[in-house]
Amino acid sequence: MTKPNQPAADTLLIDIAQRHFHGLETLETLETHNRDALDFHDVAVWAIRHALEEAYAAGLAAASK
Repeated sequence: MTKPNQPAADTLLIDIAQRHFHGLETLETLETHNRDALDFHDVAVWAIRHALEEAYAAGLAAASK
């Protein structure tokens, strides 16, 4: 089931991923490509943490509106 603001949420998540996971600058979608080279990436744990913190903060901001 797709939520009404799903495209906006997807855009935000892609933006966060591009900023925190270097090498994913060409990422245009979070869909599975069924190709290891496109679906799996080496990512530093601190980059994951920062991206999750930013996504959490965005969720809090959206909920407070």
